[in-house]
Amino acid sequence: MHSTPSFSGKVATDEPAPKLTQSLSIVLPAHNEEQVIATTVTYILETLSPWVNDFEIVVVNDGSKDRTGEILQALSEQDQRVRVITHPVNQGYGAALVSGFNAANKDLTFFMDSDGQFDIREISLFFPFIDQYDAVLGYRIDRQDTWMRKLNAWGWKQLIRLVLGVHVRDVDCAFKVYRTAFIHQSNFETRGAMINAEMLYKLKRAGYSFKEIGVHHLPRRTGQATGAHPRVILRAFRELFYYARKWRLQEKERRRRV
Repeated sequence: MHSTPSFSGKVATDEPAPKLTQSLSIVLPAHNEEQVIATTVTYILETLSPWVNDFEIVVVNDGSKDRTGEILQALSEQDQRVRVITHPVNQGYGAALVSGFNAANKDLTFFMDSDGQFDIREISLFFPFIDQYDAVLGYRIDRQDTWMRKLNAWGWKQLIRLVLGVHVRDVDCAFKVYRTAFIHQSNFETRGAMINAEMLYKLKRAGYSFKEIGVHHLPRRTGQATGAHPRVILRAFRELFYYARKWRLQEKERRRRV
C-alpha cells in the first residue's frame, strides 16, 4: 500500500476518504505562532477539502507580537474559507475561543490548538459518532508534556470532578467537536484556561450526550507553552471558584421555580 508522509511525521494511507455531511467551523486560537501557523492552516485546508463540502477556518490572533497576524492576513486573501479575528492585545485562551465560537456559522464547531501538537486527520475518527452524540471529545494519547504539566492536569481534572461534577478523561484536550447550536446558546462566561471545564459543565447541565475518542498528542515543534504560567493557573482557579458558586446558585433558583 502506498503511503505519504505528513507534516506531523506520521504517514497517511490510501484509504477511502471519510465524508462529513454537515458543515464545519474550525476554530484555531493563535498567539505568537509565526513559525507554524501557515503549515497548520494549509494542512487543514488540504486535508478537509475532500472530506467536507462546506467548512471554514476561523483563526483568532490573540494579541500576537510576531508575524502571526501578517501571515494570517495573506492566508485569508488566498482562500476565502480562512477567516481571521484579531485581538489587539492578548486576552487569554478562553477569550480567543469565545471570539471564534461567536463567529462560527456552520452546523458543527471543532476547535484545535494551532501549534501542531494534533493531526487534523484524526478528526475523521469522530465522523461516525457525530450523528449519534451531541459532542465528540478527544483525549490525548501519550501526552507529550513534562511530568509537572501532567501532574497539574491530573490535579485539575480531580478538582473539576469534585467542584463541577464533570467526569471526562481529558478536560483540556484541545480537539473537540460540538454542535454550533449548543455553542451559541451557552453564553460562555470564562475567558481563561477554565473555558473547557465550563463548556463540559454546561454540556452536562443541559443533558447532552458525548463520546470520547483517543487522539495522538505530538511533540511541540516550535514556540513555548503558556498553560503552566502561574498567572494562567491563578486565573483558572479564580474563575473556577467564582463561577462554580454562581452556577450553583442559578441551579438552586431554577429548581426552586420548577
